[in-house]
Amino acid sequence: MQHSSEMSRRAMLTTVAAASGAALAMPQARAEEKAAAAGAGRLKQAVSKWCFNDIPMEEFCQAVKPMGITGIDLLGEDDWQVVADQGLVCSMANGPGGISKGWNREKHHEELIARSRKLIPKAGDLGVPNMVVFPGNRRGQDDEVGLEISAQGLAKILPLAEKSGVILCMELLNSKRDHKDYQCDHTAWGVRLAKKLDSPNFKLLYDIYHMQIMEGDIIATIQENIDYIGHIHTGGVPGRAEIDDSQELYYPRICAAIADTGFDGFLAHEFVPKGPDPLESLRQGVEICRV
Repeated sequence: MQHSSEMSRRAMLTTVAAASGAALAMPQARAEEKAAAAGAGRLKQAVSKWCFNDIPMEEFCQAVKPMGITGIDLLGEDDWQVVADQGLVCSMANGPGGISKGWNREKHHEELIARSRKLIPKAGDLGVPNMVVFPGNRRGQDDEVGLEISAQGLAKILPLAEKSGVILCMELLNSKRDHKDYQCDHTAWGVRLAKKLDSPNFKLLYDIYHMQIMEGDIIATIQENIDYIGHIHTGGVPGRAEIDDSQELYYPRICAAIADTGFDGFLAHEFVPKGPDPLESLRQGVEICRV
């Protein structure tokens, strides 16, 4: 009897301990399930992998999914399938050219077109919705000339983009601090290019960090030009750090205004965490932008 009672007591203690452990784990599990179920609210949220380069890709994908993130930005073609295998999408593919060497020089067109003909169909086959493109630096070139030459080159690959279901997104970057001499440094220039190309498969990548530095007036600019914006990047100003109250922009209001336009592209986080826990910074960023 004594032996039987001792066994029963041990079994009971084991059961209680297991139940206690499960109870402690439940709030965390439920929080993650709730976030995943809620997604990112009215906005599809993504993240640029280069800001978290110290974390291996597969580990990163598994970490961001419970946050409600559904896309990974700015990936080369070798990573498109890797991300898809993790249940996410490459929300913005790296394109055929670089930031400083792009479509505003006719001498670059042959190389860029050849590279586009390889990349765009592959992106379409893997369900990659967007691909970034750049005009390049001015190098003394007039903005009107750069716009015309960029339009001529991009027009040659747009039919392929339309056929493949891939949207070419020209990124707006600041030329004041980070990308000196870059040509597409104001929303108005990018919008004029989009109007000239007149295709649903050419839009702008509106980077809030860069455009706050160049022109400000973020909410009104987005509202007025939303038809030409296909993708949006976040980032704290100054310094491209966290998008919390340590910087000058109020992202909850910005994101509410974006959602109110009916924007159906991705809002991708492209800030470089300065805090001790990069993933916690990202988690907070997702919550800040959830509307």
